[in-house]
Amino acid sequence: MPDRTAPGRLALSPIVAGLWRLTEWNLDVPARVRWIEQALELGIRTFDHADIYGDYRAEALFGEALKAAPALRQHMQLVTKCGICLRSHDRPYRLNHYDTSASHVRAQVEQSLRKLHTERLDLVLIHRPDYLMDAGALAQTFAALSDEGKVAHWGVSNHSASQFALLHRQHPLLTQQLELSVLQMGALDDGTLDQAQQLGLRPMIWSPLGGGRLFRDDDAQAVRVRQAMQPIAARHGVSLATLAYAWILRHPSRPHPITGSGRREGLREAVAALDVRLDAEDWYAIWVASKGHGVP
Repeated sequence: MPDRTAPGRLALSPIVAGLWRLTEWNLDVPARVRWIEQALELGIRTFDHADIYGDYRAEALFGEALKAAPALRQHMQLVTKCGICLRSHDRPYRLNHYDTSASHVRAQVEQSLRKLHTERLDLVLIHRPDYLMDAGALAQTFAALSDEGKVAHWGVSNHSASQFALLHRQHPLLTQQLELSVLQMGALDDGTLDQAQQLGLRPMIWSPLGGGRLFRDDDAQAVRVRQAMQPIAARHGVSLATLAYAWILRHPSRPHPITGSGRREGLREAVAALDVRLDAEDWYAIWVASKGHGVP
């Protein structure tokens, strides 16, 4: 039986900064350094990456900022993900696929270390469930890279509750990164958030603003949700974005929403949600608007 001793808990910041759009922000190195400093000033100390973000370029852009201002590293936590093999100019795979083999995970971790100009990653997630994953072999890879001091903690992203349990039984995981928003509520019913509460492992939440759909889409769901949220936001004196984050934070699994904004104001709106406490009726009013029907 593998050793299932829980790792020392890594305390992620309540709001996490997501870097998947970093290549689109068109920031030079000094501007990237300043953006990181602004995030830290707001209390955001966890930065979420993936090897594939920005066509495999985002980590290197962030790493250039850390190389220019190396003192910043001691004030932050670096999170990255691997396991997706995405076709690109430098990666001529025959097709997009998943790979959790020891050789691939090791190669991607070591590449992330080089690109981010760091000696250790605070948290590495398996980005998507690999149907060919050998849980025992992957756990051995986790243990080896941790023993070498290259990765402090491990987790997964977008896995089902049973997939999480399979791997967690072999090697203790810190968190699961899931999609949840006022427009995408599947995690409320698929058992993943229930599992997070059961295990006391706080989930990370990607796309908390529905990929921007909340503000721009005119489909029936987005319109209903905006209309329901506007009076609630006005009553609390906050923006729709802040209310959307607050709706997520209200969940008892104590999730960590991940922003995707390169704007200081976008970061500030996320952090402002930490001071908003929705009552059950307001929370369910948004749920009803999103679902298009009342509670069962």
